[in-house]
Amino acid sequence: MAKLVTSSPCALCGARRQLTFHHLIPRKLHRRTSFKKHYSREDLNRGIDICQPCHRGLHKLYDEMALGKRLYTLELLLADDAVRRHVQWSAKQKR
Repeated sequence: MAKLVTSSPCALCGARRQLTFHHLIPRKLHRRTSFKKHYSREDLNRGIDICQPCHRGLHKLYDEMALGKRLYTLELLLADDAVRRHVQWSAKQKR
């Protein structure tokens, strides 16, 4: 179950909503040899606190492998056009 946080804004859209922890490298990939070989345990467990609409949107846009291989930092997520469009939409939704 995701850890819920409410004290800070969403790392993606900036909304002050209930937040969940998003692993930048999805947990499903942590036991794969290639990820264990290239990332430390600390790197694998690194993540960001984001609102539920942004979290759901990320996982609808991309599968775990794409998130783990291409979008494994906040900067990469924010630079992606599809993520940016979703984040802009999410920020406009009622809180």
